[in-house]
Amino acid sequence: MTASIGAKLGRYKIHSAIGAGGMGEVFLAEDTRLGRKVALKILPHQFTVNEDRLHRFEQEAIAISALNHPNIITIYEIGESDGTNYIAVEFIDGKTLRESISERSLSLSNALNIAVQVAEALSAAHRAGIIHRDIKPENIMIRPDGYVKVLDFGLAKLTEKRNSDLDGAARKLAETNPGVLMGTMKYLSPEQARGKDVDTRSDIFSFGIVLYEMIAGRVPFDGESMPDVWAAILNREPASIRGLMPEVSLEVEEIIDKTLRKNRDERYQTAEDLLFDLKATQKRLEFEAEFKRNFSAGKQTSKKTSEKTGKKTSETVNSTAPSNSASLTTPTIRITETDNPFPTLNSETIPLPPVAPNNLTEDFTPIVGREKEIAEIKNLLSQTDVRLLTLTGIGGTGKTTLSKAAARELL
Repeated sequence: MTASIGAKLGRYKIHSAIGAGGMGEVFLAEDTRLGRKVALKILPHQFTVNEDRLHRFEQEAIAISALNHPNIITIYEIGESDGTNYIAVEFIDGKTLRESISERSLSLSNALNIAVQVAEALSAAHRAGIIHRDIKPENIMIRPDGYVKVLDFGLAKLTEKRNSDLDGAARKLAETNPGVLMGTMKYLSPEQARGKDVDTRSDIFSFGIVLYEMIAGRVPFDGESMPDVWAAILNREPASIRGLMPEVSLEVEEIIDKTLRKNRDERYQTAEDLLFDLKATQKRLEFEAEFKRNFSAGKQTSKKTSEKTGKKTSETVNSTAPSNSASLTTPTIRITETDNPFPTLNSETIPLPPVAPNNLTEDFTPIVGREKEIAEIKNLLSQTDVRLLTLTGIGGTGKTTLSKAAARELL
């Protein structure tokens, strides 16, 4: 049986086609029993003839459905009707990451938001021993509210290759739809390209390619043919992301570089470690953006206030200030009696305190034995790409005292 509009597969009535890819056609369908929309993926025959492979995929799909993770698409059913194998999953009203990238360039904050959610999904799956094997923009859905769902966990297991050559199923795909295979090839890890066994670190490499593409607008490994792409993945280092996008922070570049190491032992070893760095970078960039907004708003407010009071202030200073420069730096105030019940202040007799060069408090506690740490702080803050330095540690270990000591030497 072949799927067609209006036909039924099991309890699912097909309404319209959503898309097609190397892993089959996808239809919008209705669950006639529960009255809900589903996405119905029809698996190609060449990927289901091997019963052992199909059974392994079904077992993995069951494990994935048990995760119940908000960033992983929910699998409702794996079924077969009149010789047609299908998967019913939740219907996501949104766009794939591929569509989003094609329509417009993503901001760094948007790219990091998507990356964090994908890493959340990978972290949950990897903890359960599940490898995606096919992370790419087509398998990442984004809802209108920005929520991300990762699709097709485990589907790549149906076409998993055990050697460097294409197996029969993949060769058939290459003959019928070479563009699909070429698209998938650009996101393979080196171990996948070599036909070796993969582990969770393969997903981390593919994730790095997606993150690179979201920011740079192009994949790090490309070519005019599959052998060219293959060679780039195995042998070529990607162009520096900051060389392409100078506004990208050093932290983001370091994260991408670590995900794209050819040797998997040099990559992030877990998705949790990757997620930790992504979140830390995201929070720091959000803090800096908020600081800039507040600083800019403060400057605008100060400017408006100065414009309103500047003329009056100027007249007062010009009419009362002495001519010598020393008096300008330490003005004085005189209180005179008038019929006005409120005192009038004039600049003569009451000295004003000098303006402090910083906001450090006077209650400074001398610090002993932290010369190395202070030197390291000064060195870091002297670097042009360091705008914020945070000291972390448990309470009572002297973070505040160390910060004040370093600040006094710097200010």
